Amino acid sequence: MSGDFLGPLMFVVVFLFIFAGYPVAFSLGGTALIFAFIGIELGLFSWNLLYAFPERVFGVMSNGVLLAVPFFIFMGTMLEKSKLAEDLLRTIGMLFGRLRGGLALAVVVVGAMLAAATGVVGASVVAMGLISLPVMLRYDYSPMLATGVISAAGTLGQIIPPSVVLVVLADQLGISVGDLFIGSLIPGLMLAGFYAVYVVGVAIAKPAAAPALPAEERTLGGAALARQVAVVMLPPMVLILVVLGSIFAGIATPTEAGALGAVGAIALALSRRRLTMKAVKETMDATAKLTTMVIFLLIGSTAFALVFRGLYGDIWIEDLLTGLPGGKIGLLIVANLAIFILGFFIDFFEIAFIVIPLIAPAARILDVDMVWFGVMIGMNLQTSFLTPPFGFAIFYLRGVAPRRITTVQMYRGVIPFIVIQLIGLALICLYPELVTALL
Repeated sequence: MSGDFLGPLMFVVVFLFIFAGYPVAFSLGGTALIFAFIGIELGLFSWNLLYAFPERVFGVMSNGVLLAVPFFIFMGTMLEKSKLAEDLLRTIGMLFGRLRGGLALAVVVVGAMLAAATGVVGASVVAMGLISLPVMLRYDYSPMLATGVISAAGTLGQIIPPSVVLVVLADQLGISVGDLFIGSLIPGLMLAGFYAVYVVGVAIAKPAAAPALPAEERTLGGAALARQVAVVMLPPMVLILVVLGSIFAGIATPTEAGALGAVGAIALALSRRRLTMKAVKETMDATAKLTTMVIFLLIGSTAFALVFRGLYGDIWIEDLLTGLPGGKIGLLIVANLAIFILGFFIDFFEIAFIVIPLIAPAARILDVDMVWFGVMIGMNLQTSFLTPPFGFAIFYLRGVAPRRITTVQMYRGVIPFIVIQLIGLALICLYPELVTALL
């Protein structure tokens, strides 16, 4: 009996499980088991195919590239526990406070710095929401601008290295993590620049929506402010330069640089007298939970991919994508559109483990530059943190925002930033040099 329809049907079943509320890792593994038995009963493949599964799982567990994931998570969480975000926001808020829209600009700058220092989206959004949002609202900032810029700036950790998402993407695409970090640097900073330009534009067009910080809030000035800026900004900047510089210079692998960053984060917390047993425990708990989630997703996606290939689903996907009108351009349009739409409903990790392994072979066949493709996907995945109804950045901010700020206001606030990200994505598609210039 022909099993041509079983490969596409696997996608339908796995998404039915996901939308029914089952964990994605178990949805993938369960679907693989169901279709493995169907495939064996129909004589499409034998039990021998499944013998490869344990070996592949051991391959996942011993993957040296993915070892960077817990190190970067630990580094980011420890820096968050050391109150880095609070110190940066208060200091840079005073630095830019005299300007119209200065607080929003400070959020963008701090968001970019936290992205380069931590790469932890949830922690960045929550910290900026707790500190900046009440101040912005107190001085009559537009609720939509305030919530929109905090949500968007918090997601910069997805595209500005070192990013856990980029590590996972590099593994799934079979490319160097260092190359993907280098390639994403200009697009990430470009996106932060676009956010800043938008804030300045709003401040000029609608001064009442983004007023300057009153003089009584600017408690430091002149030499005292310069000293405070140096004290607060220099340590994280040194850590960023050490971690990224060692990768870019080829001195250390991303895994080694991640370990160095984790040690540096501990040293930074110790120097600020914020290294407590509670902070260490919470950091280790967060690292273990997120790393375990990634491992379970990888095991589930490995089982899914094995059975999917046994049913020749990979051939079906390759034929479908390589046969699109327009060749390479057609593939890029369909892939980006599919990832963008899926981002409305499922998490970026789930997209990375389900979709990317299927479209990557077709991209290679059509001779797409994989680093360029990876950065493109990374920026697209970043958008999923803002797109309703399941924009995770919005939900992080919702948890700490005052009750008078409605979820609808937050949705309206992120719309301009979603448009900005789509413009950035279009520029990367049109000008690959933005990615490849530093390679």
